[in-house]
Amino acid sequence: MTDLPTMQEQLTELRAARASGVRRAEFRDRTVEYRSDTELAAAIRDLETRIAAAQGQPVVSVIRPRSARNWT
Repeated sequence: MTDLPTMQEQLTELRAARASGVRRAEFRDRTVEYRSDTELAAAIRDLETRIAAAQGQPVVSVIRPRSARNWT
């Protein structure tokens, strides 16, 4: 398992890559290229979840209900 400081560094790199509009992230001696922004966003969410768990924080999921009908 990766330690907390390393995960935080990786998260910083992923966020910087996404903010700059590229899909490639470099961390230490590794380079990872993501196929889409969606895949990059999923990697960021995964790291955020793992960091929260490592810090003992509850992992919060957002549920957005959807309906096929207009109930107005």
